[in-house]
Amino acid sequence: MTAKALEGIRVLDMTHVQSGPSATQLLAWLGADVVKLEAPTGDITRKQLRDLPDVDSLYFTMLNCNKRSITLNTKTERGKEILTELIRRSDVMVENFGPGAVDRMGFTWDRIQEINPRIVYASIKGFGEGPYTNFKAYEVVAQAMGGSMSTTGFEDGPPLATGAQIGDSGTGVHAVAGILAALYQRERTGRGQRVNVAMQHAVLNLCRVKLRDQQRLAHGPLAEYPNEDFGDEVPRSGNASGGGQPGWAVKCAPGGPNDYVYVIVQPVGWQPISELIGRPELADDPEWSTPEARLPKLNKMFQLIEEWSSSLPKWEVLEKLNAHNIPCGPILSTKEIIEDASLVANEMVVRVPHPERGEFVTVGSPLKLSDSPVDVTSSPLLGEHNEEVYVGELGLGDEELRLLKSNGVI
Repeated sequence: MTAKALEGIRVLDMTHVQSGPSATQLLAWLGADVVKLEAPTGDITRKQLRDLPDVDSLYFTMLNCNKRSITLNTKTERGKEILTELIRRSDVMVENFGPGAVDRMGFTWDRIQEINPRIVYASIKGFGEGPYTNFKAYEVVAQAMGGSMSTTGFEDGPPLATGAQIGDSGTGVHAVAGILAALYQRERTGRGQRVNVAMQHAVLNLCRVKLRDQQRLAHGPLAEYPNEDFGDEVPRSGNASGGGQPGWAVKCAPGGPNDYVYVIVQPVGWQPISELIGRPELADDPEWSTPEARLPKLNKMFQLIEEWSSSLPKWEVLEKLNAHNIPCGPILSTKEIIEDASLVANEMVVRVPHPERGEFVTVGSPLKLSDSPVDVTSSPLLGEHNEEVYVGELGLGDEELRLLKSNGVI
């Protein structure tokens, strides 16, 4: 069998909730041996949002596939000794505790480097150094402070959070990029290094087009936005594409909450669109025939398209638009996504057997490497690999393992 991309890389996973586990799960899918170190009580998400009593929640299972689990009380002296040995044997260490928490355990970056000069030590925090450093960070807090919420929603409504977890899982993807870069650099230098990623910073990176538009405002209104009035900051602009080609979600039959198709109107697409909507004369009308002519009346343009689309099911609208190579996509509900045959075929929606819940559906790896295929396996039970790691790898005796458990160290 072909070796996985990160085979031979040991990751000490001291993360919890979502931002950290999303990062370490990607590393596990890439072939790393990810050992999730949990307090004896376990990652808090094992019990959060449970759908079945006394079974690890979907919150936990969907973020911790392909990992091993060990328990350790790092507040005890013996726990600190064992943690030291785990750090010594690891290539990567990842944590997303509050600022300074790992330092207070006695494991500063200087100390970690002494233990293992080759280790890549990655931390995910809410914010960088400065006035926000000690703020408590959650998904939507990061969205609020990273530029997403102020630019999401409609002009006459409140700021809105996006359903995409750009603060948590988005930060996790950024952390993986930093970890992989540090591992690659280690091949040349022989040294590990510190990797820091802040949730606010990751969200801002994903909102860079809004910073682009903030600077463009200095030179006048943003013509591709449907808004009529502009102040000194980028407004909320509903479903406007935010790119060079205008787009909008238009209603379809029978009018349910997700009966919409998102349509992009490129210059080359206007003529076939005008024919589809029964207004072929608009293709040559100087009031409509050019992008410059259409920009001041984007609302009216999409209203005309919606008058046509609202009488047809979204899949028929999709078929007719695609026949003319017009960029478009149906708004897929979570139910439609979980049942989508193409997503199943692409192993993006996968069914995973679980020792206690039987089976669960989760998202597969979006990273498709030709020589490193991913087989998604179940998340571990709490402490499932204690004996395997502590006895089989660290060489502790069976009797000590029993004492560690009875003394609350594991």
